[in-house]
Formats: sequence, C-alpha cells, structure tokens
Amino acid sequence: MTTSTLTTQGHVEIRDVTKSYNGVEVLSGVSLTLEPGEVVTILGPSGSGKSTLLRTINHLETVDSGWVAIDGELIGYEHRGGKLYELKERHVLRRRTQVGMVFQNFNLFPHLTALENIVEAPVGLKRLNRADARELALGLLEKVGLADKADAYPRQLSGGQQQRVAIARALALQPKVLLFDEPTSALDPELVGEVLDVIRELAGLGTTLVIVTHEIGFAREVSDRVIFIDHGVVLEQGGPGEVLGDPQHPRTREFLATVL
Repeated sequence: MTTSTLTTQGHVEIRDVTKSYNGVEVLSGVSLTLEPGEVVTILGPSGSGKSTLLRTINHLETVDSGWVAIDGELIGYEHRGGKLYELKERHVLRRRTQVGMVFQNFNLFPHLTALENIVEAPVGLKRLNRADARELALGLLEKVGLADKADAYPRQLSGGQQQRVAIARALALQPKVLLFDEPTSALDPELVGEVLDVIRELAGLGTTLVIVTHEIGFAREVSDRVIFIDHGVVLEQGGPGEVLGDPQHPRTREFLATVL
C-alpha cells in the first residue's frame, strides 16, 4: 500500500481484512472500495460481522490481517520494510479524527450539556478554540433540529434527541467518512423517524456514509450501494434495486424474506 495520488476526500479501501475472536473468524478476507460521497448500507443477520467490519474502518477493532485506508492513508498502521506495524495511540487518534462514528447507544457524556458534548472533541484535539467550537456546535445543533436544547443534559432528552446530538458531535470534527452502527436500534419505534431524517439529509451533503442498519426501507431509499454480509463474507453488493429488489444470492433472499 502506498500513499497514492488520490485527491478525493472520503475514499475508503478495505483490503483482505480478517478478524477472529477466540479462534472464531468473524471477518474472512473482506475487500471493498467505497467512493467519496457514496452512501453505503451494510445488511446482515445478527453475528454476521457487519458491526465488526464497520469498527475496523476507524480502528476501534484491530485486524488480524489486511488493511484499511482512507484517501490512501492507512488507519491504525503504517508500512515499514514491507510489514504492517500498529501506530502508537496518539497517532491512531489523529488519523481516527478523519472518521466520525455514531453508536447504537449514543455514548454522550452525562455530566455535559448537549452543547458541551459537541464542543469537547474539537477543543480537546486542539482543532478549535472554545469560542469557535461553541459557534460550530450551535450550528450543528440547529442542523439536527435541536437549537433549543443546547443547555439540556442527556437525561433531559429523548433517545431520538440524544442520538441527534451524537450525530452533531460526530460532525464536529468534519470527518471524511461517517459511520453509523445501527443508529436506531436502541430507540422506541416512534423516535426512529427523527434520526433517519437527519441521516437522510446528511446523505445529500457529500460525506461518505457507511450505515449498518436493519431498516430495510431506509436502506432502499438512501443507499447508493447495499452490501449483504454473512459469516464474515460479503455475499452480495449492488444498487438497492438490485440487492433488495432482485437478490441473486440465496442467503440474501432468505434473509430479506425474514425481515420484509
């Protein structure tokens, strides 16, 4: 892998990534290329490896072999003498700021207000001074429809509102790639729509989005590409009309029959 002449933003390369836990392989030689600005949804049954794959993109999961690069820069590793070496944590953190992530369970700091949750990262990583970070955070809260909740603490917000704050926080570092790990799975059904509306809006802004979801209708609507993974292997990928409307792999057809 060389740092090539890529001039694009948010180009993700995943090459031959394998990962095992306790001798059980959960990712088996996965290779994918995600184009800048592409909206990709990853579908698969529970335990298929989809969340693990997502977490390798920002090095929250290490890989046993293979590599992940964004705009030609390896995430979590560097090449020396033809071998891969894991970077020290401070260098991993620097590169990880290229990749925002929104988790299932919000992961907001309970002792900080919505505004402070968003301000923390750009200030802590010395990207912005506090005044500029505050201005950015207020703008992001407005973008996700929560301008009136800047001073609210997480416990004072609904689950959908907390997740929208988490999305604003992920955007605060202006990442090249934004990852969503089942962002609606912890929400009551009536709150799902407000979070999907925000992601739907982001899909039109040009940031590369990778979304692990079980919301098939949403995947059909927003995706440029749908990837189906099972037992750590990408079995099928293509446009939503192809994969969701006319799946070719029997396992994809079986899965969709259970969720549609």
